[in-house]
Amino acid sequence: MIDNKELSLFIKRALSEDLGDGDHTSLSTIPEQAVGKAMLLVKDDGIIAGIEVALQIFKQVDDQLHINLLKQDGDYVKKGETAFLVEGSVQSILAAERLVLNVMQRMSGIATKTFKLNEIISGTSAKLLDTRKTTPNMRFLEKEAVRIGGGVNHRFGLFDMILIKDNHVDFAGGIKAALSAAHNYLRGKSLNLKVEIEVRNNKELSEVIEVGGIDRILLDNYAPEDLKEAVRTINGRYETEASGGITEHNILHYATTGVNYISIGALTHSVKSMDLSLKSILN
Repeated sequence: MIDNKELSLFIKRALSEDLGDGDHTSLSTIPEQAVGKAMLLVKDDGIIAGIEVALQIFKQVDDQLHINLLKQDGDYVKKGETAFLVEGSVQSILAAERLVLNVMQRMSGIATKTFKLNEIISGTSAKLLDTRKTTPNMRFLEKEAVRIGGGVNHRFGLFDMILIKDNHVDFAGGIKAALSAAHNYLRGKSLNLKVEIEVRNNKELSEVIEVGGIDRILLDNYAPEDLKEAVRTINGRYETEASGGITEHNILHYATTGVNYISIGALTHSVKSMDLSLKSILN
């Protein structure tokens, strides 16, 4: 779930970026006392996300704005539907408009992509994971969107688990050296972190199994048939994760191999935002 302090700071910074010393367009054309109403119009089919964030944006801009929710985060919406109504100071509505749309469009696009991939693998035991391939300073929102879409959050950052990837292995001098160093580090720092290691081939996989002391093995760029064999070799001793080259066209092949998790960076780094618009309602 989203940390309220982190969200409040994000909103403050984002509003400062957009408003600067004032929304001079609205200030010059809209009377200060003018009140009005607007609706959040959905222009694509998909999963709506970011409504709770939008509420906090409106509140931070003007806590006198009234919002009437017609949809909730995670609802499937169709083009032409209205997600919510907002009523109050027109200047305040316009000041919040772009930040609300930017956040909700991005989050809804991610939630929709996650939902679609989850639907494809719904008949399997595999779970869909996100990655750290996120927009700087928006990771917490993008990972929340993955969760809303039905996915599972992987590590949040570099601090909450040990994930030894190919570059770590190469720079450390190999699988055994990397794992040994990681285990020594955890003991020396008295840290209780899960350990995952990436393997690129069966030779590295054999080395990992020989050393042990891990929680999960990341099988990178394995073809589905090779992944199935690797999962069979691991035989439930460790959690398994597949990554690399996995798309909506082949994800089902990967999910049916028995792998526990499938991580896809495209959930957050290359999604199409949902088309949303805030439209004035004139009486």
